[in-house]
Amino acid sequence: QVQLVESGGDLVQPGGSLRLSCAASGIIINTYSMGWYRQVPGKQRELVAGISSGGSTNYAASVKDRFTIFRDNAKNTVSLQMNNLKLEDTAVYYCNAARLYSGRFTDYWGQGTHVIVSS
Repeated sequence: QVQLVESGGDLVQPGGSLRLSCAASGIIINTYSMGWYRQVPGKQRELVAGISSGGSTNYAASVKDRFTIFRDNAKNTVSLQMNNLKLEDTAVYYCNAARLYSGRFTDYWGQGTHVIVSS
């Protein structure tokens, strides 16, 4: 059974920092593309940052230079360091694991963690 468990969401002031973590079980994360997505009510879920199985990273333009995604293979976790948080970063953040293997696409989602940026 695959589980992705996010943690680290909190209430933070603008300009502050948070680190989100996603602990995976049932999969080996460095064989998947891992991503952090976020969603606000009434809007589509959007990709914030991703890291491929090979270690390449990509970021949404709105978070580039503020957020960093990284992976700890020994702990089987992927984290998102968020700096200089802005009001518009408020959202539920979800961890995702995805891969295309032998012609079959598989992906998994965590339950989400709330990030609220407010003064």
